[in-house]
Formats: sequence, C-alpha cells, structure tokens
Amino acid sequence: MKSILVMTMKIICSNKKASFEYFILEKYEAGIKLTGTEIKSIRAGKCNINDAYVIIKDNRPYILNMHIAKYDQGNIFNHDETRTRELLLHKHEAIKLATKVKLDGLALVATKAYFEGSLVKIEVALCRGKKLEDKREAIKEREFKRNVLKEVKYNNR
Repeated sequence: MKSILVMTMKIICSNKKASFEYFILEKYEAGIKLTGTEIKSIRAGKCNINDAYVIIKDNRPYILNMHIAKYDQGNIFNHDETRTRELLLHKHEAIKLATKVKLDGLALVATKAYFEGSLVKIEVALCRGKKLEDKREAIKEREFKRNVLKEVKYNNR
C-alpha cells in the first residue's frame, strides 16, 4: 500500500498590484535561499512582496526589494530586511527567462509567497507592462462587475 504525501499550500503574502500593473504571461514556482531568522519571521507573517522584482545575473535569479521584518528574538546575527536573496530555479528555466527578459522586454515580478509543506516558495510571473488605457479599461471592468453584483443582490431582496 502506497502512502500519498499531500502538500498543503499556505499563502504568506501576495502582490495584488501586479495583476493591475502588468499582463501576466507565464508563472513559475521558485524556491528561495533564506537564513534562520528570516524563516522565523516569515512564519510569524512578517513578509511583504509588493515592490519585489526579479533580476537574472550570471544565469541565477535574484529577488530584490522583498521585505522580511527583523526577527524579534534575533540577536546580532539578525538579517537585513530588504537584502537580495537568491531564487532556486532549474538552470534551463533561468536561461529561458533571461532570454525572454532581454529580447522581448518583459519583466519578472514576484506575485505570491507561500509555504509548500515546510518550504517557502515564490511564484514568479513573466509580465508585460500595461499602458494607461489598459489600466483604465481594467478599472471600468471591475466597477461594472461590482455594479452587476450589487444589482443582483438588490433584486434578490
């Protein structure tokens, strides 16, 4: 009889602004190299990726501006809050992303951080920037959906 290992996904933080600012083309799952005080602070829920983005240097992806608050019980070995952290991707994925970013002018944005089992994973999205008229269209669509839901709720009274 085989035992099935079920991994649970608990979202730590997400970047809701990314879907408004960019057209998301592809999503990738990456691991991240963290220190002990960083993982303890993440487990306490003190993480923010709203301004985080990914660069690729020497075929290795790095995440910048990911804010992990200092651990309260940390000592002199506590971490820097917005240090550059290395992401763990397969080499062929990193090369593929680097060529798309360089040739097509796309951006790599962190959209979600979550636990998969006991490991922290980062969802990295390959994105194309939206223009102002695209953002206005997204706002109109969101307001239209909100008004339709409001009408349906009002009519069901």
